[in-house]
Amino acid sequence: MKQESIFVEYFGDTPVVRILNFLMLGKDFDYSMTDIANGSHVGWTSFTRAWKELEKRKAIVQTRNIGRAKLFKLNTEDPTVQKLIKLHWEIIKTETDKMLSKKKVLVTP
Repeated sequence: MKQESIFVEYFGDTPVVRILNFLMLGKDFDYSMTDIANGSHVGWTSFTRAWKELEKRKAIVQTRNIGRAKLFKLNTEDPTVQKLIKLHWEIIKTETDKMLSKKKVLVTP
C-alpha cells in the first residue's frame, strides 16, 4: 500500500496532480514518459491525457534523447512552475509542522 503525498491529498488525487508531485519531488532529474507514469502511479491512458495538458501549459520540457527514448523534466524556467514548486514545499512544510505539533512527546521523570 503506497503512502499518499501531502500535496496530492491537498489538491486531490488526479493524474495531473500526481504527475506534478512526482516531477516536483525529482525536479533535478529527467525521466522518460514511462518512468513518469510509473513513478506517479498513473495508468497510461490517463497519463497521456494529463501529459497533453502539461505540454500545452509548457509545464514540462524535453531535455534530451537516449536512443528512441525522449526524456523530460519539470520546466523550472517557467514562472508559474517556479511558484508551484514553492507552494508545493510550503504545503509540505506546513502540514508536516501540524503533524509534528500533534505528536508531543511526554517525558516522565
